[in-house]
Amino acid sequence: MGSICCRQTCMAKFSPDPGPTPDADLVEAIGRGDVSAFDELYGRYRDWVFRLAYRLTGDEHDAADVLQDAFLYLFDKAPRLQLYVKLTTFLYPAVKNLSLTILRERGRTVAAEPALERTLAAKTDPPGSTRAELAVVLAGLPEEQRETLLMRFVNGMSLEEIAEVLRIPIGTVKSRAHNAIAALRRDPRTRAYFDL
Repeated sequence: MGSICCRQTCMAKFSPDPGPTPDADLVEAIGRGDVSAFDELYGRYRDWVFRLAYRLTGDEHDAADVLQDAFLYLFDKAPRLQLYVKLTTFLYPAVKNLSLTILRERGRTVAAEPALERTLAAKTDPPGSTRAELAVVLAGLPEEQRETLLMRFVNGMSLEEIAEVLRIPIGTVKSRAHNAIAALRRDPRTRAYFDL
């Protein structure tokens, strides 16, 4: 499988186009064996799944494996699944767990710093700052805070969706986001990003 997106644009904020047919209807159709419904959902969400997996694994081949496994997971769950949330909210934990499994199998850990640097590739640097510095500061945040920021600002998830995916109270999500942003504002390497 070839690369789904190039390295320079792979980590830009991305929200899938929901299309004319609601995702829940397509999931129900998949459960009845409708292959065209599966193709429709795959077309809508493959780039989102790949980008998330790539951010977590830091490797295109691993991200492609996660992409395949995530849609196999969806296909397997479809006959019993009643989708009451956005499909990204349903898929996020699966993609994260599949990515972590691949990393464990390969004896690696989450590729925080390089993936964060790619995440910021499309951003404009304020005077006196660089994306590399921002990536280093983000990589130094506690994992929970970093994940919350990336879910919010890269994956475009609402605070409510983050709370549901992580199975934590919304107040905890707000606290993590607040503390992470406060840390970025305090750090001289990233303060300029908030002065724009």
